[in-house]
Amino acid sequence: MLKASRLDTPSGPGPRAAGAARPGATRPGTGDPAMPPERTIRENFPVALRILPARHRVALGAVYRYARLIDDIGDEAPPAERGRLFDLVDRDIDRIFAGTAPELPALRAIGLVAREHGIPEAPLRKLVQANRQDQEIHRYATWEQLVEYCALSADPVGHLVLHVFDAASPERIALSDHICTALQVIEHCQDVAEDFADGRVYLPATDLKLFGCTDADLGAATTPTRLRGVVARNADRAAELLDAGAPLIGKLDGWARVAVAGYLAGGRATLAALSGGAYDVHAARLRPSRARTLGEALLILGRDVAK
Repeated sequence: MLKASRLDTPSGPGPRAAGAARPGATRPGTGDPAMPPERTIRENFPVALRILPARHRVALGAVYRYARLIDDIGDEAPPAERGRLFDLVDRDIDRIFAGTAPELPALRAIGLVAREHGIPEAPLRKLVQANRQDQEIHRYATWEQLVEYCALSADPVGHLVLHVFDAASPERIALSDHICTALQVIEHCQDVAEDFADGRVYLPATDLKLFGCTDADLGAATTPTRLRGVVARNADRAAELLDAGAPLIGKLDGWARVAVAGYLAGGRATLAALSGGAYDVHAARLRPSRARTLGEALLILGRDVAK
């Protein structure tokens, strides 16, 4: 339930490497139908999800290839082309729900999954809307505004995942939203310098002002103490959201439960890596080991069984 362009490692996400400037000629990870699903899993899935049966990995692979395509259009395509490319995606979504064949490989794949699992139109549209918004809005004044953005950029991925497991319900979706927003915020905490270099600031302006941070701090070679304070503040908020969403584990069965535990574990393990690295996000991208993430997943599943 991470932003798919960074879903890897185990909190999020792998590199924004796959370009989408030429729809239909996508690189691995964005929607190449010839790419084995196992490769997508290796590149993008937390280690705990690799034990899922092939049918779930294929469906989740389609979800992430779709979401990555949208992210890569917004991040990698020439700026003048992005609106046109988003329009192509929107037209293919129209085709999916009109019962006709989409043109883009990633849309053909997610279209098959949508028909099989009854995925609604809204989460697919919201991911496009979030990336269109990224082209216009580059900073968020308050925590509340950032959460509203995450409702478009992250929460729909969780909705799609729940539908893949035929487990979507209003109660589960509400809990999933807490987890997905948390994972998106954690990614923003990890990627302060990278986002700033791209002209985007996802740490709320009110927090930056509170700690006395300037743009120079965001682009500095080292992480000033005041910026570490802002990152820690938002990491704490993300931890609270993960805790709020954790009851979702107990409301799922079978492989859905295992999968969501993997996402939750990735978030918690990454928060521990941020804290252990003293929130020095400019020195390196602080991330946990796969062993730590797997250990967190086993703890989550074990605690749930013990209840």
